[in-house]
Parts: sequence; structure tokens; C-alpha cells
Amino acid sequence: MPVTPTRAARLALGLAACLAAAGCGSFDNATQRFANALTPYRIQVVQGNFISREQVEALRPGMSRQQVRDLLGTPLVTSVFHDDRWDYVFTLRRQGVEPQARRLTVYFKGAELERFEGDTMPTEAEFVAAVDVKRRSSKVPVLEATEEQLKRFEAPPAQPPTQPPEAAAPRSYPPLEPVVR
Repeated sequence: MPVTPTRAARLALGLAACLAAAGCGSFDNATQRFANALTPYRIQVVQGNFISREQVEALRPGMSRQQVRDLLGTPLVTSVFHDDRWDYVFTLRRQGVEPQARRLTVYFKGAELERFEGDTMPTEAEFVAAVDVKRRSSKVPVLEATEEQLKRFEAPPAQPPTQPPEAAAPRSYPPLEPVVR
């Protein structure tokens, strides 16, 4: 019995499907790498008030509420039931890194700062280095210029004009509106 072309095509497609299904088990690692390459980009999420170590070191008992607000910013969490407590919370979520959370709680007695407690805060330089991963490998440019470099950009001395100045414009002008007689 002769095999028709459509029947041969169906047979070839069926064999290809069986081979593909049998080979899937050996390509799990390759498919996982392929899927990882296709994952969408996730942006860094920074929420809350970043409080630096320098800001915490500037806090002093006896400061007014306004002075604390000027130094640390508006608190993220204030409670109606705890009027003498402000909570500053900061979270940072980045792809491939565990989420970071930092807290600082400020306690007031009346209108003055009584005490504060919380996590050890990073310095501003440490925070920028942790967030800005693109700049880690780049070299910081030198921001100083020598006297020789500055002389290259000096303006050339003004030269006197070589052409005589143009005649001065007339001092009297015709009226803007027609003269009514």
C-alpha cells in the first residue's frame, strides 16, 4: 500500500512531537535559563523616609517637634493614640537582593524630644553606594583644574574695531499718528 504525502507529513509530525516530549526532561536546565532571561525588569522600590546616620547623630534631647521635623522630615507613621511618638520607616526593595527595612522611633515628652531608638542607620555615602550599583565600576572624575588648564579658556583681549562707527540714528522721529488739522 503506497504512503501518500499527507500521511507521510502526519507521521513525521507525530515522530517529531514524540521526540520533543521525550527530550524535554534533558532540557530543564536550558529552559530555566531561557525563562530567567525573559523575566521582566523590576524597578527599585524605595519607600518611606531615608534617615542617615548623620541625621540621627544631630538629634538632641530637648529639641522641639519642629526642629525634629526640620531635621528628619515628616514622620511616615503618626498615631492618634500615641501623640508623643513618631515612627520613621524606610524600605528598599531591589531585584535579586533581600528587602531592607530600617526604623527609627522618636519619643516626645510634651513639646520636647525625650529619646529616640531604632536600627543602626547607614551614612549617606553608604546608602548611595548601595543604591547606585551602576556607578560602582565607574571612576570618579577629578574636579580640579590647574592654572594652565584654566588659561586655555580665558577670553581673548578685546580688539579695537577696524571700521568706523556707523552714523548715529536721527534724534527726532516722525509722529506715530497722523497730524489732525
